[in-house]
Order: sequence, then C-alpha cells, then structure tokens
Amino acid sequence: MSDGSDRPRVAVFRPDDERIDAAVELLRSLGAEPVPDPMLEVEPTGAVPAEAPLVVLTSKTGVELADEAGWEPGAADLAAIGPATAAAAHEAGWTVDVVPEEYTSAGLVAALEDRVRGERVVVARSDHGSDVLLDGLRAAGAEVTETVLYRLTRPDGAGESADMAAAGELDAVAFTSSLTVENFLAAAADRGIEDAARAGLADAVVGAIGPPTAETAADRGVDVDVVPDEASFEALATAVVDALDAASARTD
Repeated sequence: MSDGSDRPRVAVFRPDDERIDAAVELLRSLGAEPVPDPMLEVEPTGAVPAEAPLVVLTSKTGVELADEAGWEPGAADLAAIGPATAAAAHEAGWTVDVVPEEYTSAGLVAALEDRVRGERVVVARSDHGSDVLLDGLRAAGAEVTETVLYRLTRPDGAGESADMAAAGELDAVAFTSSLTVENFLAAAADRGIEDAARAGLADAVVGAIGPPTAETAADRGVDVDVVPDEASFEALATAVVDALDAASARTD
C-alpha cells in the first residue's frame, strides 16, 4: 500500500483505446496515480442489429460498431442503457427514445416492460450480456432476438494490477463490469498468485460501477467497498478516490 506520501495507486481495467486514456486522465485529475491494466479486448463480429420495431443498445462500443458497419435504425425505436450509449447514438445521428432511470439491464427491463408485449425486440450487445435483460423482456411478453455485435476477451499480457495487488502495492481498484472482475481473478490465477491478489484486494478500496458488478465480485469472494449512485466511470472514480481520502484522514 501507499505510505501516504505518494498519490494512491488505483487500477483501472477499461479497453485499450480512448476509454483507458480518459480514465487515466480523470484519475490523475482527482489526485490518484492510475494503474492502467486493460482487461477487455473488443473483437467485432461484423453483425448488425436485425430489423425490429425496437432495438436495445447496451454500450457505446456497440453503437460505434453498428454505425461503422453502416447500420441505420430506420423506423425502429431505440433504447440505450445509459447516457454514454445514448450520446454515442446521438453522435451517429440516431434518435434515442428510451434511457432508463437505472443504467442496468434491470433498469432497461423496468423502462420497457409496459411497451413490449407482443413486440419484436432486438437486443444488440456483446457476447457477455446479462440474461436479466433477455429474460425480463420475454417475461414482459416481447419476442426477443439477440444480436452479438462484438466479443469481449482478456488481452494477452493483462495482469500487471494482479501482480501489484499480490505485492500489496495497490491502494484501490475500479471494476467497470462483471467481466473485469472475472478477468482480473483469471489473470491472477494464470500467474499463480490468486490468493495473494485476493489478499491485496482485501487491503485495498474496491469499487464496482454498479450492483451487478458488485454482485459478481461478492460471488467470487471479493468484498466491495464502493458502488456509486450513478453507473458511470466518472462517478466510480470519484467515489473510489473519496473513499481513499476518507481512509487516509482516519489514519492521520
């Protein structure tokens, strides 16, 4: 752990593109020392959403890939899981009709369940999407088709943060999806340091971007300290750094 004289070290796991760059910049602006360790790599499938009256988009990445492939929503209504996804859709020139109050699969179901009975709905997302969304929409009476726009894999060489956690050199981690939790632990296991990395997390501030990510962590034996009210990286990073500041103040 940091001795208090240095900026606290915070691991971040976003894909190795503008998202990791923005995360690093934000953490530095908040007074932390980022440890960028991308745990997700995007592999486009080349698929585009099938035709339907309602298309549900669950990530900025999915929007960008569909746009790059030349897809247009046409007469379809669009639902976006949160503001970042909606902003990407607006940038593509599309109109977004539904953004849930809670930026999760369960939030999308709650926002859509009164309008989808008997409706064909396409859910366009990654290959690691939650069953909560598909099952919830089907329970509401929708005819649901899933289009996998991209696969998410663990990049070769990912795991610097696991080494640092095992050595007691991380002050915090910011998990941005269930898959980042799973891939962090898998990277630690591949290195033969899973128990030590878990011990390092127990001594660190563990942040999860939302309840589903926190639940995944808990299911895998990782205690979560921070879940922000808003499921965005900015809110997560701010909450993690605030928790570090509070912990530091208690030890001064």
